[in-house]
Amino acid sequence: MTDPAPLTGEPLALDLVNTHPTTGDLLTTPDGLRDWWVLQAERIPEEVPREVIAADLDAVLAVREHTARALAHVRRGERPPAEDIEALNEAQRAAPAISELGWDGTAVVVARRRPSGSPGLRLAAWLAESAAGLLADPAVEQIRKCEADDCVMLFVPTNPRRRWCSAARCGNRMRVARHYQRRKAG
Repeated sequence: MTDPAPLTGEPLALDLVNTHPTTGDLLTTPDGLRDWWVLQAERIPEEVPREVIAADLDAVLAVREHTARALAHVRRGERPPAEDIEALNEAQRAAPAISELGWDGTAVVVARRRPSGSPGLRLAAWLAESAAGLLADPAVEQIRKCEADDCVMLFVPTNPRRRWCSAARCGNRMRVARHYQRRKAG
């Protein structure tokens, strides 16, 4: 994969893992995290902050690392490392959900439930919760790695014949390479 834009549209936890393609890490700076957060804004019930700090980035990178390692094991039907499971649980506990109360004009109501803590801790908790859902889903074993030689992206196949993370990225590149090899050989 040579496109620096992140692959999006997979389950949120996979989109997070896919921010580390072979072309380089897309989340090396707080601004990189903010850019990715903006891309995912419709899927995350947290408002994107104007500024993301290094501690926010560290929390999200830890979730990504533990998710990727656990996912590698679970996809093969193996038990994930206990430290990765515990780290994902801890990330969720770092921003516990609270019930925000409000007044509807006649009674006190729970306006919404949201995690507490800094924006980065809330994002990390949300991503860890997404990872927990993905890891516990029996369909996790269907997750595939892109078949392009130089791509490490993961995806959930919507079609049993799907082979690439993106037909427009890797699929096109691999078809062109095959065509070139056939022409060269003939």
